[in-house]
Amino acid sequence: MTDSTGRTTDSTVRIDGNTLRLPGGVAVRFIRTLRLPETGTHPLPPGLGEFPVRRVADFPDTVPGEWRARGGVMLPVYLREAMWLSFAGTAEPAALQVGVGKVCAVSGKPWSDRLSRDPQNYVVLPRQPWLDGINSGKGTVRQFVAVPLGLGATVEGQVTGEEVWGGVQLQSFPLSERELAKWREDERRRSERARAITAPAGGYGAPPLPMAAPAAPMRSAPGASPRMGLGVGGSMRQEVYEDDRPLTAWAGELAGRVFVHLVTPPEWRRITGEEPPPSPVDRAAYTRAGLPWFDYYDQDADDLAPTDALGAVKPVGDWLGDDHEPWQQPAPGQVQPLKDAQGKPVEDGDW
Repeated sequence: MTDSTGRTTDSTVRIDGNTLRLPGGVAVRFIRTLRLPETGTHPLPPGLGEFPVRRVADFPDTVPGEWRARGGVMLPVYLREAMWLSFAGTAEPAALQVGVGKVCAVSGKPWSDRLSRDPQNYVVLPRQPWLDGINSGKGTVRQFVAVPLGLGATVEGQVTGEEVWGGVQLQSFPLSERELAKWREDERRRSERARAITAPAGGYGAPPLPMAAPAAPMRSAPGASPRMGLGVGGSMRQEVYEDDRPLTAWAGELAGRVFVHLVTPPEWRRITGEEPPPSPVDRAAYTRAGLPWFDYYDQDADDLAPTDALGAVKPVGDWLGDDHEPWQQPAPGQVQPLKDAQGKPVEDGDW
């Protein structure tokens, strides 16, 4: 495909292990995690491993027909299981739109193939290291939690009044050609300065090395209907960063997109023949074991204010009933501060 400047762009999306790689060096992983209580504001829950991701096109005889039409990828998720999106490994600046049932998780507006700043409808990578939920408050998000379609509990159902799409949608936009060239030159000069500082006195520095992707912080712990969508659960402290570049710094057209279907574990087994991951870890047992939770704060960044549409979304407990799983608050020593910090192409379809 070509962008608005006429340059040729590669719109290929690929799966690398369980990492989705979108054009422009964007890396997205879906991380299993502990579900938070729906009252109060909590530290960031830990990562408990990756969701397996498979191409829809690899299972043409067993996936639903509408999935074949939409293309993309799929992953298994349990009822009320929580997840977060990791962007670690993203190589160059990108604007990434994240949709939940084709409702923007940042702005609450309908899905669009254009970037917007009023309100902002994207996250800035690699500046945004992860996204745990919808933008719901000053410095907080409401956790992504899986629910079946048809109950009205999804963000899509509450914002639009319908549950048509489900799943997760991703679209990436690179910097404009001029801005990307400038960023690459700045990175080259910064790398040269760093080598000059560390080179032995009177000698020569090491030969130039390829620029590595910025290392985003990681959160890892030691050691109904088959169609699913995302509702919201508990609140946690996390900023959705305001873009500090002008909108004109980004390319006018998206570089790549992918539809992520969410499927129940029994359907995953039927479609793929694979066993789904084990059911989520009991959160009280996790806390009793003394394993870490995380706190993240960035005093130098501006947080996006929530929109009315997302601020009004109710948690899944209001639809599915109370969660009777016992909650045990992590001890202070368990909350760890965090610093700021190729396969076949995935087939796209009609969505």
